[in-house]
Amino acid sequence: MLKRNKKFQFLPFIICILIPLIFGAIGGLLTMESVKTWYTTLNKPSFNPPNQIFGPVWSTLYVLMGIASYLVWKQRKNIVGYFWAVTIYFVQLVLNLLWSFLFFYQHQIGFALVEIGVLLLTIIVNAFIFYRINKAAGLLYIPYILWVSFASYLTYSIYILN
Repeated sequence: MLKRNKKFQFLPFIICILIPLIFGAIGGLLTMESVKTWYTTLNKPSFNPPNQIFGPVWSTLYVLMGIASYLVWKQRKNIVGYFWAVTIYFVQLVLNLLWSFLFFYQHQIGFALVEIGVLLLTIIVNAFIFYRINKAAGLLYIPYILWVSFASYLTYSIYILN
């Protein structure tokens, strides 16, 4: 049975929240100009959300990722495989950033479509690994999985329409 570390640690919590938010901010910088220019010229499906929805949704998801990573971090001394949990976590953060780079910065919709499939699988693996360490941490990934599933379908639709 895992020993639970119930003591809340403020600084590690903030650091865990900031890490995905920083990745998101970098992604935002990569997309900012293109959202106003190139993205407006694309044919998009009727279910494409308004641009102002993406920022709050992604910010919320990054905070949830950070909370999940904190819950896993708290268990780091009590589990085997913590290194792999952290590795897959950072791999999915890099893949998330890579999608923004491919889609918005490079305008490579086809490559972005393939990449988001890999991202989604990586997120699912990440959620499963986190769930095995801390159930709440894994469950916090459900909105992220749902959103990236939607984003995958949206990317596919944009690819087909353009």
